Amino acid sequence: MKVKFLGDSKLKNSLVSKSRMSLWMIRAITILLLWSCCVHLVAVGGMWGPRLLKGWPSCFNSHHDLPMASQEMTSLPMKIALPPKRLYQNNGYLMVSCNGGLNQMRAAICDMVTIARYMNVTLIVPELDKTSFWNDPSEFKDIFDVDHFITSLRDEVRILKEILPLVKKHKVLHLNKTDTRLANNELPVEVQKLRCRVNFNGLRFTPKIEELGRRVVKILREKGPFLVLHLRYEMDMLAFSGCSHGCNRYEEEELTRMRYAYPWWKEKVINSELKRKEGLCPLTPEETALTLSALGIDRNVQIYIAAGEIYGGKRRLKALTDVFPNVVRKETLLDSSDLSFCKNHSSQMAALDYLISLESDIFVPTYYGNMAKVVEGHRRFLGFKKTIELNRKFLVNLIDEYYQGLVSWEVFTTRVKAFHATRMGGPKKRLVIPNKPKEEDYFYANPYECLQLLHENDSGNSLDETI
Repeated sequence: MKVKFLGDSKLKNSLVSKSRMSLWMIRAITILLLWSCCVHLVAVGGMWGPRLLKGWPSCFNSHHDLPMASQEMTSLPMKIALPPKRLYQNNGYLMVSCNGGLNQMRAAICDMVTIARYMNVTLIVPELDKTSFWNDPSEFKDIFDVDHFITSLRDEVRILKEILPLVKKHKVLHLNKTDTRLANNELPVEVQKLRCRVNFNGLRFTPKIEELGRRVVKILREKGPFLVLHLRYEMDMLAFSGCSHGCNRYEEEELTRMRYAYPWWKEKVINSELKRKEGLCPLTPEETALTLSALGIDRNVQIYIAAGEIYGGKRRLKALTDVFPNVVRKETLLDSSDLSFCKNHSSQMAALDYLISLESDIFVPTYYGNMAKVVEGHRRFLGFKKTIELNRKFLVNLIDEYYQGLVSWEVFTTRVKAFHATRMGGPKKRLVIPNKPKEEDYFYANPYECLQLLHENDSGNSLDETI
């Protein structure tokens, strides 16, 4: 648009000057308005983020929006606005005694909060299992941040730390076996989302565990990318499952004695080789080394083993460390004094491994147990972080063919890569098998109802990106 000025030069210069000043003012006001809108959008996003189940960039929940370096420099806790309390007529109290290992109990706690919410009852902070094989004396407060658990969920359900003086005066429902209480599928979306909210927001580990996890991740990151290997090859796992492939005769007898020593392990007579062929055994260290190599994992990458003591020790691990020399554990990265508070507390050790597993570049479980499933689902929620879902039945049969000389290394690695190309923890629907909940996909491994805000067509994972 052209403007033609009429009159003398002074008037013309005056009009030009005013025009420029008006343009500058419009720009300034526009910038201020845009800045104000951004501030309000950020505030609203922070308020509704947990409600909409947005993924967080890190598993360390105390300062989600700060980079790692800033977190280490910050000693004061951030003030986070608490959600308003939900007001409802209390129908009684729900007491919960969880059973199993850490991740079985974690999933159960999420279900119990959801049940309490829809029964309109008050939940008592769950009691953890102290009588199982691990004999772990840890209380809820030793692993999870109790105050955060109570306050972060107060707009859904009322949670109390204890109720002993009130037991005789009020209606109390006590559940002492909490695993698999809610169905995986065919539940209202709001129920599924509440399970996610408890899991990904309400259950925060204690500051001491989170700080130690942050330290381990920093140590690993200083040397580059790292892979977490959930190598389920502990003695109790092998004894319980009856899997003894690769063990010598003495070890087989030792595992059998252990299985018979625990009456709650119902299956006693087990055909180890038949079970292995069906893909029901954890991969051995030798099978794991072959599989990782076939997948194209860089031999120099750091491999953090998230597990207890490996059965057979260094002798059995040698097949893995010969191929991947940078194998580390929390015990090798930290001083013994750093781990003293959780010594003989298996659930606290598992919590530390859980945090490090979430932060890894790749997570690889060698057995599809509770930790593998829950971590897989949590990594999906964090943005479909790469989790290699190994098919053990396919692998052990192919490995046997390779050992027998029936397939070359080139054929072996090509088949392994091709089979697992779509098993990288990307978006997918759960497999639903009516009336067979143990055979269908586990909700907490793939809570896709809570991932709807993420781009469904972008898995962010492929074998070509393998480190």
